[in-house]
Amino acid sequence: MKASLNSRSALVLIVIAQFLGTSLWFAGNAVAPELGLLLGKPEIISWITSAVQLGFIAGTLVFAFLSIPDRFPPAKVFLFSAFLASFFNFLITILSINLELILVCRFLVGFFLAGIYPVGMKIAADYFEKGLGAALGFLVGALALGTAFPYLIKGLNLSFDWKITFYVTSLLTLLGGFIIGFFVPSGPYRKSNLAFDLGLLPKLAKINGLKSAASGYFGHMWEMYTFWTFLPLVIVYLKGSEVSGSYESLLTFFVIAAGAISCAVGGLLSNRFGSRAVATTALIGSGICCLTLILVQGVIPEVWISLLILWGILITADSPQFSTLVAQSVIPEYRGTALTLVNSLGFFISVVSIQFAQVLLNWFSIVEVLSFLVIGPVLGLSLFRLFYLKATGSPKTY
Repeated sequence: MKASLNSRSALVLIVIAQFLGTSLWFAGNAVAPELGLLLGKPEIISWITSAVQLGFIAGTLVFAFLSIPDRFPPAKVFLFSAFLASFFNFLITILSINLELILVCRFLVGFFLAGIYPVGMKIAADYFEKGLGAALGFLVGALALGTAFPYLIKGLNLSFDWKITFYVTSLLTLLGGFIIGFFVPSGPYRKSNLAFDLGLLPKLAKINGLKSAASGYFGHMWEMYTFWTFLPLVIVYLKGSEVSGSYESLLTFFVIAAGAISCAVGGLLSNRFGSRAVATTALIGSGICCLTLILVQGVIPEVWISLLILWGILITADSPQFSTLVAQSVIPEYRGTALTLVNSLGFFISVVSIQFAQVLLNWFSIVEVLSFLVIGPVLGLSLFRLFYLKATGSPKTY
């Protein structure tokens, strides 16, 4: 069944599967208000988000430590992970409504997303020796669109049960797994590494080019998922309403989904200007948006909506380019492990950022809290440049 594919056809299938597979990432967030009402605990969105992120961290650490993406056929890893992530996402709908069980299920969803998101990037990298930045731009764009999708389901206000969101995203994830597992063979540039190397992680930690790319990615991760998590709350605050409804859900969808377009465009621009230039420009721009948000309180909706969409564009565009730099900094045999490890550390940073923001909400407004996200771009860009200079030995500009 697995006839050979050219790189363009493979990328189309991988992008579709990545969108389908990551649609369950924020499924819990989209229905958090309903779950909060059922549980009598309205402030649960940070816990639901962190459960998925912590699961993803645990999963990526296990996958990286065992070098699973490099030792086993990545398409099979993707299929296996999609099946289990879908199962635990669906399990929430048949268990009794209990916060602890919901968090455990969301944790396990996150754990097996480790075999979908970074493994999808690994599969794409195996098809592209050149133009990887553009390929990953489309791929991460699919992640942004998949993340936004549950908000679209809710925002359409079709008056269905909250469980529908979990049913739909579970089915989509299964479909994505089957697409990769049965129709996308290993790429021509895949180099398998069957041996388990206990010393691989320390070896990777010594590569300055990898540390440079990872630092920029970490600065990006401090900012993006916290912005995505609290975006509905920001919209409610700026709109001056009491609760989040269909309008807020649809606007959340459009802001996050805007990042899908910018990832694709940024990927195409990277072919001309390079991944380094695109990534740093986007990270600087999103850092400026962090500080600008404070200035749009009390202004007409067109202004703050435009700012949120611009931020949604910039905050995502750097991700695939930093991942491209990560993939290019190591030999092909270690590419999957490097991508998975950097993802793991990046998502750990996102959990710290989300919980930090939740604590700050005790003293500051949500727009003031999000201004603290500028810490990520500032530190990320500084370390990105520092390790880049160590890797190249010269003060090049980029």
